Amino acid sequence: MRFFRRGRTLNALELTRLLRLASPALPVGAFSYSQGLEWAVESGQVKDEDSAHQWIGSVLDASMARFELPMLAAFFRAWRGADFERSVTLNGEYLASRETAELRAESMQMGAALLTVLEHDGEHDANRIAPLARIDSPVFPNSFAFAAAGWKLTLRDTLASYAWSWLENQVTAAMKLVPLGQRAGQRLLSRLSVSCANAAETAIDLPLHDWSNFSPMFAIACSRHETQYTRLFRS
Repeated sequence: MRFFRRGRTLNALELTRLLRLASPALPVGAFSYSQGLEWAVESGQVKDEDSAHQWIGSVLDASMARFELPMLAAFFRAWRGADFERSVTLNGEYLASRETAELRAESMQMGAALLTVLEHDGEHDANRIAPLARIDSPVFPNSFAFAAAGWKLTLRDTLASYAWSWLENQVTAAMKLVPLGQRAGQRLLSRLSVSCANAAETAIDLPLHDWSNFSPMFAIACSRHETQYTRLFRS
């Protein structure tokens, strides 16, 4: 079975690997983080389906499309080109970009967890996984890009998979926190799916001078969450 993709077809193995990376069942702990959304709900800024759509969509457009996904693309190109030093440099730059201690800890924990998955999945022997394992505290987009590049997935598919995984986690968190029902959650995914795809397309060739991690309200929400009295999520 083969699936059409721009430029060529996507075979079933590539598809299942993309789904695996994006799956909520991937044991990296993504479900335990809200990235400031919990504080946004606590403060009343997110209180229903429409405000959840506005919050998540804004972070997707302002932060994911213009920084997180371009960084993922840079990691992917480094691993595809076997440029280990570049991946190390990018890892440090990504860590420096994390606005709060929680966001920093989240990416390090998830990156280490994905490394552990790859070390024990039966597909990656010690020699194959060694470059990623040599990096001190690999961040999540670095580990994600390493897996995707090693499986010879395309950059466009890798970006779309990562963006969708992030979006699904945010909507799931909103369903628990607001709370929203399952139908509302599906409507949010439907309403934001085009923005998710557009974010992946934007990131592919975004010039470095257009990269931006300037999202003040997002940073404030993440900072305020660190001292929030009652919490369900770790960020």
